[in-house]
Amino acid sequence: MKRIAIFASGSGSNAENIIKYFAGNEGVEVSLILSNHPDAFVLERAKKHQIETVVFSAKELKYGRNVLETLKQYNVSIVILAGFLLKIPGYLIQHFPNAIINIHPALLPKYGGKGMYGMNVHRSVVENQETESGITIHYVNENYDEGAIIFQASCAIASKDSPELVQAKVQELEALHFPKVIESTIQ
Repeated sequence: MKRIAIFASGSGSNAENIIKYFAGNEGVEVSLILSNHPDAFVLERAKKHQIETVVFSAKELKYGRNVLETLKQYNVSIVILAGFLLKIPGYLIQHFPNAIINIHPALLPKYGGKGMYGMNVHRSVVENQETESGITIHYVNENYDEGAIIFQASCAIASKDSPELVQAKVQELEALHFPKVIESTIQ
């Protein structure tokens, strides 16, 4: 059995999509949702699906080993970042080599790095008059958004598109591709 832990900081729409995708799959299960925000809506989504949750602080993630011990306790084999905004510390990357996967709302290497998430990315895409954007699913390494790329998908951006419309297009790609790409990496 492959056990997935999802790290999320916000509403958890990608996390819930992954939970639903793997529900009933005998070889894979989402075992745990972890968040650095005690009021993140992802925790409510997890409870709705009867998935255990853990909340930790940024300091606990960076300096403590409790997060790693929790992942070991749940026999987690893959970690998914779904809207998780903190940098993953080296000790977790070392323990899960090529087993921490992130989704980024742009076509890396463009619009990646610290501070480039959510609407920050979509506003930059529009301001720079890009004709396409998309998603990048990649392995996590020590640097923001620089891990090996697993998959990319793009969408056209029209000159009249607002950042909110770009976000909606990108979210469609996330919902369509993220669970399938996760599944392909753990087979």
